[in-house]
Amino acid sequence: MSGTLVLVRHGQSEWNLKNLFTGWKDPGLTEKGDQEARSAGRKLKERGFRFDIAFTSVLKRAQVTNDLILAELGQTGLETLRDQALNERDYGDLSGLNKDDARAKWGEEQVHVWRRSYDVPPPGGESLKDTGARVWPYYIRTIQPHVLRGESVLVAAHGNSLRSLVMVLDGLSADEIVKMEIGTGIPIIYKLNADSTVASKEVLEG
Repeated sequence: MSGTLVLVRHGQSEWNLKNLFTGWKDPGLTEKGDQEARSAGRKLKERGFRFDIAFTSVLKRAQVTNDLILAELGQTGLETLRDQALNERDYGDLSGLNKDDARAKWGEEQVHVWRRSYDVPPPGGESLKDTGARVWPYYIRTIQPHVLRGESVLVAAHGNSLRSLVMVLDGLSADEIVKMEIGTGIPIIYKLNADSTVASKEVLEG
């Protein structure tokens, strides 16, 4: 019997609020982001979740989200592995820039391509394809074995690192994944089959 994989994008960060490209920069959560993370924990508690292990990135907005979720579940001491493989997409030269300022500098169309194409990276940064090239092997090697042993696994990470994972789990094309958004603080619950394919998916919105 295989287990359960729960993905949660971190709550709203200070730079999300300011409309800045964040990438590997390390701002904290806003008060709203804190509340979103706690809300995710409460939703999972209502479902009776108890996790066996958690994974997060090396960036504090994901780590704090992970910690707040586990606090709501009464699991503050749970083993948590942190790895930069789960970091947000590196936005390179765009990191720290206001998105409106970036459009003024490079043009609306070019910035849109960098943000929404699958395989065109911004200057000095990563595309979604590049992000997946580090997320997916880490998932296969380190996270998936826990799920296939029947454990319940929490992954608190970022919009693009999670999108690159969802792309493969859901069998989405490059065109489909670039249109997909993952909301902050909303748990996505996967049940896996013994052969690692997805048995079911549920998004705990509202």
